[in-house]
Amino acid sequence: MGYQSRAGSPRNTGRGRGVQRREKAKARGHKRRSSGSYLSEENRVLTAEEVTDRTLNSLRSLGNQRFALAPFNEHFGRWLTDLRVVLSEFESIPTVNVDDQFVKERSQILSNVEAELEELRRKEASGDEAFKNLSDNNALLERIEKEYVARTKEIKARKDGEIKRLSSNVDGLKQELDRISQTKAGIFRRISKKAKAQKEAEATQRLNTAQSELTSAMQRFTVEQEKLREEHEKRKKPIIEQMQYQQKEVQGQEIDTSIEARRLSCDALISSVNALLQRKTVSSD
Repeated sequence: MGYQSRAGSPRNTGRGRGVQRREKAKARGHKRRSSGSYLSEENRVLTAEEVTDRTLNSLRSLGNQRFALAPFNEHFGRWLTDLRVVLSEFESIPTVNVDDQFVKERSQILSNVEAELEELRRKEASGDEAFKNLSDNNALLERIEKEYVARTKEIKARKDGEIKRLSSNVDGLKQELDRISQTKAGIFRRISKKAKAQKEAEATQRLNTAQSELTSAMQRFTVEQEKLREEHEKRKKPIIEQMQYQQKEVQGQEIDTSIEARRLSCDALISSVNALLQRKTVSSD
């Protein structure tokens, strides 16, 4: 009885293993059939209509694509590559079978948009240079302003010193003339009327000369200050004009101006794809 027990154990185990082998074989067969079904779905040849719809949707998406950050020209190469990939995939599908007219139109549209984007790339490069020049001119303008302020202060300091000296001389001569005028003259005085008159005349002459020097000095400093101001404005004018032009260039670079060219090129390609389908429909009829 103990022998039968030992002998029965392997037979039961064998039957279990057989069941497991059959289940695994079924599972592998099911997996192979599922995998084959999946592969056949992936390798299924798309119809011309399906390919066209996918292509048109991709072209619309590329035509409406916006570049958010400058410099925008850094995105041009990637966008053109995506566009070529969409067209290449469209043309590579056997059910599409593009004709010479489509190839010619597609080539011309791509050539046009490439040229437009290259021109925009040059403009953006010019805008980068404009930004640098704008910064340089702004620094130059600040330096000119500092020089003007310094020279204005220097002229004012010389003017104040000289006007103070000349004004002091005029005031002294006025006082001297007042003293002479108040001096009493006569036969019994220390100064005669004739001598007093002569002294008054001499003092008056010196006063007039001093006043003339004061007036002349004030006019000279006024002319010097005006000349400095005119020279300052003359130096600033061309720089300010350049900065205004450069500012417009810089502001123009803050907007993606390529979107119109890219949208129009995609619209043109969409029209070419639709025209191709119409030609094929007519020829098949």
